Amino acid sequence: MFDTSITFGQFIQAIIDTLYMVGMSLLVGTIIGLILGILIVVTRPSGVVEMKWIYGILNPIINIVRSVPFIILLVAIIPFTRGIVGTSIGTTAAIVPLIIFISPFIARLVENSLLEVNPGIIEAAEAMGATPFQVIWYFVLPEAFGSLILSLTTATISLIGATAMAGTVGGGGVGDLAIVYGYQRFDTFAMVSTVIILITFVQVIQSIGNALARLIRRN
Repeated sequence: MFDTSITFGQFIQAIIDTLYMVGMSLLVGTIIGLILGILIVVTRPSGVVEMKWIYGILNPIINIVRSVPFIILLVAIIPFTRGIVGTSIGTTAAIVPLIIFISPFIARLVENSLLEVNPGIIEAAEAMGATPFQVIWYFVLPEAFGSLILSLTTATISLIGATAMAGTVGGGGVGDLAIVYGYQRFDTFAMVSTVIILITFVQVIQSIGNALARLIRRN
């Protein structure tokens, strides 16, 4: 029997907090990332709507934000986070840096997925008189849907890792339990339990993502 001060209720609350952070940041981050990803694909040189000035602005911004490690980003934007939600501690506060972290990451994943689409499909759509919007919405996105599902799966798993790091500054969730109980109080049971929970999250999400992608590609 393990001697631990952590309770079952704390585990449940930590799981709920983690799901809340991942869900909210993934929802907003996907919207932003999808828009950014589509923009840098269609406006790139030789894109469907070539606008080098838009591409020239978005591309380096995405690269810059992606190059900042999450733990540094988390601390660096504390004043901004406090200005948005009124505090820099807690699960809601952690969502702000999580969105900023995941949005450019998803944008790159979306870009890669869209660029994998056979150029012949775009050429055929344009030959039929499709507008740039129709090319993207009715031809490119459906063709890349399976790849996009896998990309979002990868992004979700990255978010789970980021939420764990958010625990270092009181972000709540499973990562917070690992830091407060597993590390600071040398509670082996708490540390092992949080690791098992995170591994389970990743395995379930990856399995669901793979299954959905296979189903979509088969159809």
